[in-house]
Parts: sequence; structure tokens; C-alpha cells
Amino acid sequence: LNSPDARIVRILCEFLEPGSRFRRNRIHDTIVFFGSARVLPRDEAIADLERLRAEIADKKRPTQDQKNALAQAEVRVQTARYYEDARELAERMTAWSRAIPGGKRRFIVCSGGGPGIMEAANRGASHAGGPSIGLNISLPFEQAPNSYQSQELAFEFHYFFVRKFWFAYLGKALIVFPGGFGTMDEMFEILTLIQTRKTAKTMPVILYGSEYWNEVINFEALVKWGMIKRDDLDLFRVFDDVDSAFGYLTSELTRLYL
Repeated sequence: LNSPDARIVRILCEFLEPGSRFRRNRIHDTIVFFGSARVLPRDEAIADLERLRAEIADKKRPTQDQKNALAQAEVRVQTARYYEDARELAERMTAWSRAIPGGKRRFIVCSGGGPGIMEAANRGASHAGGPSIGLNISLPFEQAPNSYQSQELAFEFHYFFVRKFWFAYLGKALIVFPGGFGTMDEMFEILTLIQTRKTAKTMPVILYGSEYWNEVINFEALVKWGMIKRDDLDLFRVFDDVDSAFGYLTSELTRLYL
């Protein structure tokens, strides 16, 4: 089963088994949260910063490595707001979805199952008393499964492309928090599917955190250089607060699917 010749068998297993488990757990559709694995909860980020400041205060001449670590800890405190906002938004969306009548589980929070923003999303859903999905990926670093995803809905994939299929197939909305290569990869794949009309459904997409996204990606430059149409900027919305994001998501999901 581990041989190159059996690769197609392994791919089929990763493709078929999640569908069976989703049906068994009455999962109808999902709300997908993307974002960095490196974002910390606010209390942890502040504790790390205070510890580093105390260490450096004891040194007459801090090393450059210590200065760099302090600068990174300060950034982690700044980005901790995204962890807290992701947790709150997932909690509110889960409470809203649980109130929808009918026998199916609608708009279930789904993350990549790891730490950071992924953990925040699963944690918020758990706090609201609802289930949540973790589509984990086996990696040599960073991707330890978080403890907040529902155990019966925690998966581990070897193949990125099969994992992406399950993000896209059941997803009815996407919220993208600040992240790195993996987040960009997942976000642009979904945007490409929507842009090229490879999805039959309409999927509201939120980019959360204008300060980050406006600095990291110059979407206006893509229009200027003719690489996308101006209308393509309508494929997503940018929000900076939970109230606005929650209002937009619930309004759009109600209009489109309820």
C-alpha cells in the first residue's frame, strides 16, 4: 500500500472516506476558515513578549538574535487580534447555524485542523456547542492537530489536492485571515475556481484584515497590468471587524441558500 503503484488506491481512500463520514454525521455544507498556523492567542502572545523583555532587561548588551526575537514577539501580539476575531466569528456563525431549523447540519465551521487561525475557528465553534471540521495535512512541522475540532470530524490528508477538494466541495463561504504561502495557495485556488466558473455555486469570500491584505497583495496592480478584470475585485469583500463580517455572511448565506 505504500508503493508508488498503489498511489491511486491511497488517493481514492482520501477522496472517498471523508464523504462517507460527512454523510454519517449529516454534514450538509461548511464555512471555511483559512489563515496562518503561526498566529497566537492574545494571552500567549503577551506572555511570550513579557518573558523576552524580562530576559533582555537582565542583559547589558542584548544579542542581535534576542533583538530579532523581541521584534517578532511584538508582531505576534499585534496579529493576536486575528486569532481572537476568528474565534469570535466562528462562535457566532456556529450559534447562528444551530438555530436553523431542519435535520441537517448547515454551515459547519471547517478549518485546516492545525494551530493558529485554524485552532481559533475550531475553538469558537466548540465554545458555541457545535461541531467543527478539521482537514489536517501531514507535515514535518507546524501542523499538529488542535484539540478543539470534533474528533469524529477530524481528518488527516497526505495529498494537498484531495484536501483542497474537500475544502471547496462543501464550502458555502470562505473567510481568509492573514497567512503565508499555504493560506495564499488555498485562497487563490478558490478565487480561481470562482473566477473561471468551475463552481456551480455562489460562494461569498471575505478577506479579513485590510491592513495586512492591502500591504501584502496589490490587487489594484493586477488590474492595472491587465492580469485581472476590475470586476474580479468583486469576487471578495474585505472586513476589519467581526460584526460586519458576521452580518455580511449571514445575510448572503440566507439569501443564497436559505
